[in-house]
Amino acid sequence: MSDRSHDERRAAGLAMFAEVYGDVVPEPPSGAAPAFEMLILDQQFAEVWTRRALSVPLRRLLTMGVVAATGHYDTLELQFRRSLQAGELTVEQIREVAIHLISYVGTPASGAILRVSEAAIGWHAEVEADAS
Repeated sequence: MSDRSHDERRAAGLAMFAEVYGDVVPEPPSGAAPAFEMLILDQQFAEVWTRRALSVPLRRLLTMGVVAATGHYDTLELQFRRSLQAGELTVEQIREVAIHLISYVGTPASGAILRVSEAAIGWHAEVEADAS
């Protein structure tokens, strides 16, 4: 744990949460889930995601692997969406990530991984079209 005050940790956690998820995942309302705030915002985002040894895009790729391996495909889709939105990965790279994950996670997961990767790509295309 760092030497930052609680308020500084929370601010750092919220800032990193916003960087990681942008508007793909809304910021949780303050006080609605104290355990979430402590464990996720104050610890995971303020202390882990802010470490400088790995960039946000590298951490995101690691997260994609973990959530795919553990079957959390809704979170995988959010990571795909944000990586497209943030310009960290291209549509072609998202498809390559899906292929790579399937080869490690296994064939039973292939349908879900392909479904969420294509859903994120479709979402991104709609957002881009609306912006034009």
